[in-house]
Amino acid sequence: MERFDRLEKSMAKPPEKERRRYKGELLLDNQDLCIMLNVSKRTLQRYRSLGWLPYQQIDQKIYYLEKEVETFINEYFSKRRKSK
Repeated sequence: MERFDRLEKSMAKPPEKERRRYKGELLLDNQDLCIMLNVSKRTLQRYRSLGWLPYQQIDQKIYYLEKEVETFINEYFSKRRKSK
């Protein structure tokens, strides 16, 4: 029976990724943002280099504040709409 219990635990849904927070605000990492925006890591790097997308670096890992990402999305897509 112990084997079945262990097997059942191993087949259970893996726990969701623990989200980091900074001053109570959700932090998104590169992987989260790549999936959310459907862009590559290189594109995110370009956005950072151009100063379009603010970021925080913690322990050599890049994070983005959720509100700043929302602002970036609103500004970026409003510019694209106006140019068309």
